[in-house]
Parts: sequence; C-alpha cells; structure tokens
Amino acid sequence: MTEKTIENNKVSVIGKVISEFTFSHEVFGEGFYILEVAVNRLSDQADIIPLMISERLIDVKQDYRGQTIEAIGQFRSYNRHEGTKNRLVLSIFVREYSFMEEFTDYTKTNQIFLDGFICKEPIYRKTPLGREIADLLVAVNRPYGKSDYIPCIAWGRNARYASQFEVGSRLRIWGRVQSREYTKKISETESEKRVAYEVSVSKLEFIEEQE
Repeated sequence: MTEKTIENNKVSVIGKVISEFTFSHEVFGEGFYILEVAVNRLSDQADIIPLMISERLIDVKQDYRGQTIEAIGQFRSYNRHEGTKNRLVLSIFVREYSFMEEFTDYTKTNQIFLDGFICKEPIYRKTPLGREIADLLVAVNRPYGKSDYIPCIAWGRNARYASQFEVGSRLRIWGRVQSREYTKKISETESEKRVAYEVSVSKLEFIEEQE
C-alpha cells in the first residue's frame, strides 16, 4: 500500500543549496528541517524550492551552501494556521539525496509526476496577450487517509483540455515544480512579498475510473 502511494507522487530536483537548515517541526521525536535550493530553468531563471528533510537523513548542523544536491521524494502540503486563516504550505519531502560534483544536463533538474483527483473546479482564463491558462488543485492520496493538495498550472492546449474536467476527475500529471513571487495585501496600508509553489504542467492525462 505504501509503495503504491509513493508511486503517485514522485519528484526529483537538482540544484544549488542556498540556505542553512531552519527547523520546521517535530514528529515523534524526529526533527524536520527546511533547506532551500535554487533549481535552474532552461531559461536563465531559477526556482527557489524548499526541501523538507529529516535530521535522521542528514547532518543538519552542517552548512552545505554552494553544493549541488539531487533530492528525490514527494511534493507535500500542510495547512499552517495564520491568525484566523489556514495557509497551504508546500515543500519537497526528501526520501533520498546525494551531493554531486559536476552537473551539466539541465533538462533533468526538475521533474514531477502526480496521480490524483481534481478537488476544486478548474479556473480557466486568458492573459492580456491571449495566452490560455488553467489553475487546478489536485488531491494526491497519502497513506493513512491523508492527502496532499497540490496547485497546478496548465498552459495552451493543456489549459483548454483541463478546463473541461469536473471535480472528482482523476488525472496523471507530468511537469516541474516552480516558485513564483507575489504580493499579499495584509491591510489597507500593508502588503508583503510571498512565494507560491505550484506544478507547471507539461503533460496531463485523464484517467477513466473503472466501474
């Protein structure tokens, strides 16, 4: 059961460590820490992606900044309470990693596969330049009755195709994890810069459920 569940949410990223470890939370005496990694796109930009990693997997007292890491795991979400609201927090939950001396194939720096269910009606829109976009929220099952809620963004033909899906539709998605800065208005006078994480969809497939 667990192996099968791991199969429905697979991520691998290769990037440069740009932060020290910061403590996230503890579960049954096991501490989990966040490590930020800059993952290059094929353009000159980079996505800043948080890795969630157990202190049992890596020495969290070390400073790995500047090193190239390959991390394999799952894209996970949890709700963080902020005042009266919940905020969806996303990170890559690392199952295995390695440090790399040299790396040149930037087509393989960032890959994700998800098999899940649409849990909110897709939002289809066009940019002022006429580019088609669809926003999807996909629930991916985890063991013990839990789910991860993963925001996904599809473009062009994929956006048009995705806009027809109903809540409960099962999808398979291939793509990459990306970070995006936005400004959150807190009050009339205050706003702050935040970072959102989502899956940029390169391919998607509708799965017919067997009766």
